[in-house]
Amino acid sequence: MPAGLAACIRSTWVWIALGIVASLGMAAVSVVMLLELRRDAWEKAAQTSRNLLQVIERDVARNFEIIDLALLGIADNLKMPSLSAMSPEIRQLVLFDRAVNAKDLGVMLVLDEDGNTVYDLAGWPPRRINGAARPYFKLHEADPHLGLAISQPLISRLNGQSIVVLSRRIEKPDGSFGGVVLGSLSLAYFQRLFDRIELGHAGTINLFHEDGTRIVRYPQADPVPAPNFAEAENFQRFLHEGQGSFVAPTTSDGIERVYRFTRVAGLPLVLNVALSTREIEAEWRAKAAVIGGIVLALCSLTIGLSLLCGWELGRRAAAEKELARLSRTDALTGLSNRRCFEETFAQAWAQAHRSGDPLCLLIVDADHFKRYNDRHGHAAGDAVLRRLAEALSESVRRPSDRVARIGGEEFAILLPGTDLAGGAHVAQRVHAAAARLALAVEGAEIGPVTVSIGLAGAVPIQGGTLEALYRQADGALYRAKSEGRNRTCQAPPGLEPPQAQKLQRVGGGR
Repeated sequence: MPAGLAACIRSTWVWIALGIVASLGMAAVSVVMLLELRRDAWEKAAQTSRNLLQVIERDVARNFEIIDLALLGIADNLKMPSLSAMSPEIRQLVLFDRAVNAKDLGVMLVLDEDGNTVYDLAGWPPRRINGAARPYFKLHEADPHLGLAISQPLISRLNGQSIVVLSRRIEKPDGSFGGVVLGSLSLAYFQRLFDRIELGHAGTINLFHEDGTRIVRYPQADPVPAPNFAEAENFQRFLHEGQGSFVAPTTSDGIERVYRFTRVAGLPLVLNVALSTREIEAEWRAKAAVIGGIVLALCSLTIGLSLLCGWELGRRAAAEKELARLSRTDALTGLSNRRCFEETFAQAWAQAHRSGDPLCLLIVDADHFKRYNDRHGHAAGDAVLRRLAEALSESVRRPSDRVARIGGEEFAILLPGTDLAGGAHVAQRVHAAAARLALAVEGAEIGPVTVSIGLAGAVPIQGGTLEALYRQADGALYRAKSEGRNRTCQAPPGLEPPQAQKLQRVGGGR
């Protein structure tokens, strides 16, 4: 496995980032899917309302057309010269033969120019009614070009039902006003028509006259006289746009609905179907809540597992780092151990060889260390080594200087970029620091601590090896021991005392 990939796999932040990215990805996919589901719900509602509007508009237009054809037929038949000579039964058949096909047709009458009943679908003789005061009668009397008139909802004086009246003008041979032929349509027709349609709890169907009067409202019926919405914003849109759809709140109840509307073909009527937007989205909201909850749980789980994995990797990395540090650290003194010293020594030599700088090495050994162990025990000896390690560490000043315990009571001080004079100065500080050590074991003072130091230096670019430098420093230490201890001996440059190569020691005999 490539080192870069392995490092990524072991990185805490990589796993946390992957968890977050995966969660965001799941969330994004879910949002897209939910938006698609919502769009499908709206498209389904649009198609449903469009189909309902078409079915209702065709049925209403057809029924009004049948009644209007019956009115036209009566108006034409009234012009027959022989009509008055016919028997009442034949005359009834001739005049009202087309009326039998109309649904929920109430009364059908012929009124003369004074508003009195001349002919009645119900039979002969006609019922005595005068309609001169009705608005539709006055409209036809005033306007010869009115055509088919549809009244506002009103209460029939004959049967007490809520009706609308369809009427046409009758003209005399000279073109003057000759009366009105009319037919009434029960509003119960619309109720039965709309009862077959499923609109939801807040859905409505409305039929308006083009003057703004609402003829029918389903499922709640309008009172009589019917309300007028000519100034309402929604009705203005119905009137001006003719057909289409839009979303808006209903003025009467404040519920937001999607309106689909159209003009009823050839008639002064506007029909609309309105579905509640909340009900359109109700099923989608339920699915969105379930899917959103599942995705939220999965995202939380993914992020949690990523954090846990990242924490575990971080803990393992910290443990490995600590193990690596311990493998390079002397357990007793806390200094670098021999292994670490050898790696650092090799790196310092290579760096000095590249830069041309000098390199100085001090080998430090505690004098008469065996006496401390024999007289005071190994615990005292360990205490001496720990305090001596502290003294050596305090004697160096630069971060690049390295102090290491390389075995027993023997220490090494590596001074990159330092010549022999600088090394000798550090050796003096080491002697002074060791002399200041004051140790007590179980109340008894341990005698003065002294060290012997072997000092050697080299300029790697000028030749030699790091092994030769170490042997020179070690040989100088041997000389310091043989000349009385508590001193520093410097190895002559380029000289390797043969006795240093033969010296075998394990740390307890000096």
